[in-house]
Amino acid sequence: MNIHEYQAKQLLKKFGVAVPAGGVAESADEAVARAQELPGDLWVVKTQIHAGGRGAGHFAGDADDAPGGVRLARSMEEVRGHAEAMLGRTLVTRQTGPAGREVRRIYVEEGCDIARELYLGMLLDRATSRVVMMASTEGGMEIEEVAAKTPEKILKVYIDPATGMEPFHARKLAFGLGLKGKQVSSAVKFMLGMYRAFTGLDASIVEINPLVVTAGDELLALDAKMNFDDNALYRHPDVLNLRDEHEEDPSELEAARFGLNYIKLDGSIGCMVNGAGLAMATMDIIKLYGRSPANFLDVGGGADTKQVTEAFKLINADPNVKGILVNIFGGIMRCDVIAEGVVAAAKEVGIHVPLVVRLEGTNVKQGKKILAESGLDILSAEDLGDAAEKVVAAIGGKS
Repeated sequence: MNIHEYQAKQLLKKFGVAVPAGGVAESADEAVARAQELPGDLWVVKTQIHAGGRGAGHFAGDADDAPGGVRLARSMEEVRGHAEAMLGRTLVTRQTGPAGREVRRIYVEEGCDIARELYLGMLLDRATSRVVMMASTEGGMEIEEVAAKTPEKILKVYIDPATGMEPFHARKLAFGLGLKGKQVSSAVKFMLGMYRAFTGLDASIVEINPLVVTAGDELLALDAKMNFDDNALYRHPDVLNLRDEHEEDPSELEAARFGLNYIKLDGSIGCMVNGAGLAMATMDIIKLYGRSPANFLDVGGGADTKQVTEAFKLINADPNVKGILVNIFGGIMRCDVIAEGVVAAAKEVGIHVPLVVRLEGTNVKQGKKILAESGLDILSAEDLGDAAEKVVAAIGGKS
């Protein structure tokens, strides 16, 4: 689960991470009120969407080089003007794609005197099974770009889960970033607080970009991104309450209601599979045969006819889908149940694209018999390669 910048800063602040003062607003009047509550004579007005690159983005209908989703204001009139220019409009960034995201709220934050911009991030490193904190002097840039062009500028410390993060981990990064004197102690406090937030809230990523060093030698999170492990959200109802469903794909939300794991992609072949690993293999082999998957859809090991029907509805609702591949290995999930679901869904939903079904495992003979006697135009496949070849051929071959 992802959250907005302002929400991430509110959470991080509770763990001792230094953030600038600010307030969220959903109207121009609220934006002015939030600015009036802040000290100084410089404010930053920021769009709040679940995507990065907001400052470099542009609003739909504007030129690419027009002012983006992060703007400075030096008067209340400018705060109001920026808010009116942002709210209700669609912001397009590299991460949103051309469709963009509607701006429903903005964040008004106090300005600060920036001396340096750095990068700080924390996530779970799968290779070592440890939490890794990464730092770089290249603040403000996407870390993927830094890794590709100047990987030597990324510093890392790996944290033993038995001991947790210690001050020496933070000092190592601070010295590597060239921090000195008061900056080092500020960095140690900042990083330890960030680690406590990461572990205490079951986060999957915490990213501060940029992390700024102020003229007063303090470190502040000028931007903040937090993602969370969905499987641990039951332990954090306060975090779950921060979920903004407007920022999520409607089809993925619908899938979650029925216990389906669904992610929309941009290909032309809809997939319905049981098991995440098998789903990945299915998508790979579709690519191998010259097409792209339209979705990841794992119905799980215990889906019933109702869930299978709902899965078909999700796939069928995607206008990009030109063919459907069902790939089921029956273990806990029985092939006859899947077959019944396929037939019921095809009759209820009205599938008008080629449908290829590959069944193997528990009750496979019964499942194939149900499909053969359904009277529906269903192509049966013997193995995964055969299934991919048939569905690609049915929609006109490679693209």
